[in-house]
Order: sequence, then structure tokens, then C-alpha cells
Amino acid sequence: MADLKEETTVDNNEQNQVEETVETKRPIDPSLQGIQLFYEQNKKMVTYLGGGLLVLIGAFCFFKLYYLPEQEKEAVNEIFWAENLFQRDSFNMAVKGGAMVMSADGQKQMKGFEQIAEEYSMTKTGSLANYYAGICYLRTGNFEKAIEFLGKYDGNDATIAPIAIGAIGDCNMELNRIDEAVKYYSKAANKSENGFTSPLYLKKAGFANELNGNFSEALNNYERIRKEFPKSAEAQDIDKNIAKVKAEGNL
Repeated sequence: MADLKEETTVDNNEQNQVEETVETKRPIDPSLQGIQLFYEQNKKMVTYLGGGLLVLIGAFCFFKLYYLPEQEKEAVNEIFWAENLFQRDSFNMAVKGGAMVMSADGQKQMKGFEQIAEEYSMTKTGSLANYYAGICYLRTGNFEKAIEFLGKYDGNDATIAPIAIGAIGDCNMELNRIDEAVKYYSKAANKSENGFTSPLYLKKAGFANELNGNFSEALNNYERIRKEFPKSAEAQDIDKNIAKVKAEGNL
């Protein structure tokens, strides 16, 4: 009897295992189509991909809605001290930092434009720090370094963006790379057409073209000022420039 009971128990266990196997491998309903059929055939893959997508969406939301705004806030607080020094023409200190300042959290060492640009590179303020650093180097005669930082500025401010490009032109003029200067002056003039930056850089482009002997191009620059920006400061004596290049170039 004991043998029979044991045999019956084994048979029951085997039967349960068979039933579980059958249940696990039950066939896909042949009536399923499209997305339903794809899901049934790829349940594991869809589950893993869905979970991964949720993680990515969560990370993106954290970065966009929390991390980046916090970084921007920190950068704005840090750049305050460097901007003050910049306005007082303390360019070396503004770009390098190091001065002791009193903040809401007590005394601390301020960060210069270079450090702010590096540490907050993903923020708008970090990009602006590149512009400031470039202008600091331009004002102190380090023209190659100025070009490096000005080239990193990627903002679209209607005034700052063309000035950043035009300042690269100024650096190239100082380095006697007149063709490059003309290129950047022309780009600055067209970056944001307004009555302040456009005529300013058109006139600089005209002067650079004169130096290069490109009198027809210089004439075109000056005539654009007279025609498109007649109320600008550069337009007040532009007729003299036009007469000059016409005479020099026999135009």
C-alpha cells in the first residue's frame, strides 16, 4: 500500500509539472493581429523596452525641470561678482576670479568668467560667461584667447550675438588677418539687422575692405549704411566714405 501511495504521489507531481508546462507554452491566439500579435510574440522585449523608456523619460524630466534650472540659478548668482568687475574694467580679475566676496552664505572666493563657463556650460549664463571672457581677453590684448572664448558663445541675443561675432573680427584685425576680419564683420552685420550693430559692423567691414584694396566691396558696405540705416550714427558722415572709395577705386 505504501508503494502504491508513493507511486500515486509521484504521478500527481509529474501531472502538475506537465500542466504547468502546457500552461506556460500555451499557443498564441491565431485571431490576434497587428500590435496585439506583436505584443504576444515579444512580451519580454516590450516589457524591457517600456521600462527603459520610462527611465529615460524620468531622467530627461529631472534634468530639464530640476537639474538645469538649479544650475542656471547657481550660475546667475556666481556671475554677478564677475560682471561687477567687468563693468569696472577689472578684466583680469573678472575672467580669472579669486577675489573674496560676501555672499548670502558668508564670505567666499568668487568665480571668474572662465570657471563659470566651464562649470555651467549647459546653461545660458555659462554661454554668456564665454562672451564676457572673450571680451576680457580682447581688452587685455590676448586676441587668440579672445577668439577661442567668443567662438563658444552660442546665444541668440539680438545685441550680444552680433557683438560676439564682430569682436572676433576685431581680434583678427589686430592680428592683421584682414580677410578673416571682413568675414566676421559681414557676418555680424547680418546676424541681427538693427540700427545699432548692423551699421557699426558694415562700417568696420568697409574699412577692412579698403585696407585690402577691395574698394567695390567697401563701397557696397557704405552704401548699405546710407540706404538701410540712414538714421544711424555711422550714416552721419557716410557720404565722405563713399566719395573716398569711389576716388580710390576709380568707381
